[in-house]
Amino acid sequence: MPSTNASLTAVFEDMARLTEVLGGNGFKVNAFVKAARVVEALERDAASFSRSELVALPGVGTGTADRILEFVESGAVADHEDLKERVPAGVVALMGISGIGPKSAARFWHEAEVESIDDLKAAIDDGRLAALKGFGQKKIDGIAKSLAFAERFGDRHRRGVAAALAGAVAEAVAGVEGVRRVEAAGSLRRGAETIGDVDVLAAVPGPGPSAEDPTPAPDPGVTAAVFDAVEKLDGVEEVLVRGDTKLSVRFGAGLQADVRAVPAACFGAALAYFTGSKEHNVALRERAGKRGMSLSEYALTDKRGGAVVASATEAEIHGALGLAFVPPELREDRGEVQRAEAAHDAGEPLPRLVETADLKAELHAHTTASDGVMSIDELVEAALARGFHSVAVTDHSRSQVQANGLSAGRLEKHIEAVRDAAKRWKKQISVLAGSEVDILADGTMDYPDDLLAELDVVVASPHAALAQEPEAATRRLLRAIENPHVTVMGHLTGRLVLKREGLSPDMPAIVKAAADRGVALEINASPYRLDLRDRHAALALEAGVRLAINTDAHGPDNFLNAVHGVATARRAGAQARDVVNTFGREELAAWIRSTKR
Repeated sequence: MPSTNASLTAVFEDMARLTEVLGGNGFKVNAFVKAARVVEALERDAASFSRSELVALPGVGTGTADRILEFVESGAVADHEDLKERVPAGVVALMGISGIGPKSAARFWHEAEVESIDDLKAAIDDGRLAALKGFGQKKIDGIAKSLAFAERFGDRHRRGVAAALAGAVAEAVAGVEGVRRVEAAGSLRRGAETIGDVDVLAAVPGPGPSAEDPTPAPDPGVTAAVFDAVEKLDGVEEVLVRGDTKLSVRFGAGLQADVRAVPAACFGAALAYFTGSKEHNVALRERAGKRGMSLSEYALTDKRGGAVVASATEAEIHGALGLAFVPPELREDRGEVQRAEAAHDAGEPLPRLVETADLKAELHAHTTASDGVMSIDELVEAALARGFHSVAVTDHSRSQVQANGLSAGRLEKHIEAVRDAAKRWKKQISVLAGSEVDILADGTMDYPDDLLAELDVVVASPHAALAQEPEAATRRLLRAIENPHVTVMGHLTGRLVLKREGLSPDMPAIVKAAADRGVALEINASPYRLDLRDRHAALALEAGVRLAINTDAHGPDNFLNAVHGVATARRAGAQARDVVNTFGREELAAWIRSTKR
């Protein structure tokens, strides 16, 4: 259930794409893109702004303000609806495939009669795509690969979308009288990067499990009220199932939410069961069976007489199974049960994993100097609002033309502006001069070394040539790691979740080089990236490489994405000490200095 801001952001982004498909003015395209970024970064709901307040926002002219007000009043923008009528919906869908931008989609449509994904597949097979100027076999093979990638994850959703929906559902359920606790479960609770369906559990009154009634029913009145509240949510398109204990509804974009009501006394068992993973649950049930017990979604019981051993909390169930509590993010049957058994036998908990509250610094953020919507001071204020002691200003380098990347001369002036801000804010926060510097296809950096040497923080990131063969990608990234001015390797593979696979380098070699150099590998917390992946982060931790959990903030609200990066780090088993953003102010400064060679 998207907010006004999220819906408006999507509208302006779509207007930019459609305008470009139709060959519209580039300035108009950029204006729509800018409007999307401004709305996305608003710190309060767009519906609460007056026209004069909107026009006063940087990047919002009278036309944009009027469109925002029109959307708030009617739920649509007439200009957007007109654009949609002029472009087939299937052509828009083409732009969801990595490697197909608005210009390519327009050419496919006009020159090869491609108006859908199926048409695109046919055009690849019958040679229509190959007949287009500029589309050689290598490019066509890349598109075919991207199509296969998109189909493989077609029924999945990014965790950011799923988390927003789960939050809206949980809020509605929590407001029902009689509900005692609400939690999201499933792969979302386990911190997975993509989600199938959203699972939400509600603890309501009802009898506890017993030998006589091992599957007690929740209070029917409260359960009905819970389901009514969910059905009334904006965005519910269809009620799929409504039973005595479960409600399934479908929201826009095909995202399904399953809401279950369980007696409060069974909540721990139900939460463990519906959190999963399936493989982890099988391991627990097998463990229970070997100990003469049975584990279900209602309780852990004694097989001999059916007496309840534990049911109210997950910790009680784990303890009864001879395990330390296993955090949800680790429940993937990757050795966590064995580690939890060893910890329990030693009378200790599993190591505490990093939490969002542990983060005290941001090392990757953008301002209006490139494609952000915050001034330097606004970025600093946003970091202070998060309780941070340090923030690095890392605008894009010169090769990122579409992101208003800074030329060498502009960067020099920008460094001066950041240094001035650092002086103004030094008592409250450390403001670091940095740049997100493109790693070019051959591994060289987008700025010369003498300019990089002027920066406190260099986040080296790949943005282009992301279809390189693994060997070339490995050489490219290794060369960047070896640069003596690099502090953090940013979103290492350049992948986009559910859209672009990105680079596939030799990760053990990359990790070893990072360990030798002492640079950090970034977990980019944007739900569109989550790069490093969890398995790559785990590999880094095994080698003693530090992680940096950065939000890649372009606006104030982007700082909230930290929770997604933390979830990925927790799935890798990261503790606070493994993440440089958790260091104290002086410790972080010393670590940054140590990366310079």
